[in-house]
Amino acid sequence: MPTFAFRKQAPEAAVVATVVVFAVKGEDQPELGTDAQALGRALDVNLDSELEALHYDAKLGAVARIPTRGKAKAPLALVVGLGSTPDAGALRKACGAAARAASKDEDLAVVVPGDLLSDDVGAAARAQAVTEGFALGSYAFTTYRTKAPEAPGLGEVVVLAGEGLKPAEIKNGISAGEVTSEAVCLTRDLVNEPPAGKRPPAFAEHARQLAKDAGCKVTIHDEKALIAGGFGGILGVGQGSDEPPRLVEVSHAPRGANRHVVLVGKGITFDTGGVSLKPTSGMATMKMDMAGAATALATVIAAARLGLKVKITALLPLAENMVSGDAYRVSDVLTHRGGKTVEVMNTDAEGRLVMADALAYGAESEPHAMVDIATLTGAQLVALGGKIAGLMGSDDELLAALEQAADQVDEGLWRLPLPEQYREHLDSDVADLKNTGKGREAGTIVAGLFLKEFTAGRSWAHLDIAGPAYDEKGDGKLEGKGGTGMGVRTLLRWLETQAA
Repeated sequence: MPTFAFRKQAPEAAVVATVVVFAVKGEDQPELGTDAQALGRALDVNLDSELEALHYDAKLGAVARIPTRGKAKAPLALVVGLGSTPDAGALRKACGAAARAASKDEDLAVVVPGDLLSDDVGAAARAQAVTEGFALGSYAFTTYRTKAPEAPGLGEVVVLAGEGLKPAEIKNGISAGEVTSEAVCLTRDLVNEPPAGKRPPAFAEHARQLAKDAGCKVTIHDEKALIAGGFGGILGVGQGSDEPPRLVEVSHAPRGANRHVVLVGKGITFDTGGVSLKPTSGMATMKMDMAGAATALATVIAAARLGLKVKITALLPLAENMVSGDAYRVSDVLTHRGGKTVEVMNTDAEGRLVMADALAYGAESEPHAMVDIATLTGAQLVALGGKIAGLMGSDDELLAALEQAADQVDEGLWRLPLPEQYREHLDSDVADLKNTGKGREAGTIVAGLFLKEFTAGRSWAHLDIAGPAYDEKGDGKLEGKGGTGMGVRTLLRWLETQAA
């Protein structure tokens, strides 16, 4: 991730390789902001004419390269498009595109636009969007590359205040953007890590160190503690692996916090499907089946670093769903935390089994709200695609707050119903319920109804991020190929509203 620094100087005076300004897509031609116009005057060029000659339209993420011809310390200026509906989300994406257009390891300066966006987007929000855009747009996972790839990567990003923006607010936005971006990038790193490097005990120890460094309290429930505590779902899913499962409990408990929130993140560190074996193509991306756990972990760490005054307990049920002579079987019955029994009809519907234990355990602390996040169902990808997560739950007020948070940070979230008439799909002849419904019918909703059974009537929301957690193509702006970090920014924004 690049470093960020605020400086009080004109863009033409910044000693960097590139300086970045913005434009909006107009009806006939791009509309330059006052900061871009001022840069044009300093460069003694007519930027409107330069852009017209380049047939530049300022669509979202479009980049025009303008040589400064010795009139600025930076040899190159980039004009980056905000599209026709400029807002904080567009600014974030535009900066991501600029990061990808910049040369590897170079320093650049960016002017936080003082206009172009609506007045309700304050200086701090603009600076945070800029910071997140450059941080996330320059992300690349290169840990295992012996030869450096042609990947985005920046040195220092010098942030300059646009006309009318207060430096103190810009600095606050940069700080918040750095913490948020570090959390998203941590999630991406954990998701992109090959499965051999994050088997449950190793993942748990890594989580312990990361969380302790942020000042959080960490408890790791090993296999003995899981047996003693009646966590039959986590144990059942994990019994086919020679690496035992874990339940990681991370707590941020600041003094004076009035509300307690439980986050639960699915942590299947690799999913073969178990004896309901996936085809090879179906396993190709299953290192990402712990994205929910990564998201919950990164979120509580970021909340601690931001000093959010809300008690947060993050629960990470970690297991490897493997095939062996010890693996759990179709028609086995598992006894979950709290005593509820589940008939296993498909060992590839394992995520809900580990989540059930964690939700039941979390509900025992009587939190004000519980939010779980999981790559739970392929049906979510079919229904909503790879950019929009499914949202379900028991509390309309909580769901509305999460929808609002997602909208504010430009993450896709769509509410789905949890109709009680579908509960019968989970009826079992031999146990309290079974872990799958009727074939392919309403798969995402039925999985949500399954989880609801373990929430003890608490205020609860479920985010199914099966599609958005992993991008096999990249969007050319904020996301490359691999883990996306979907959900971190939404949860952090929501947690800000829960803070005392």
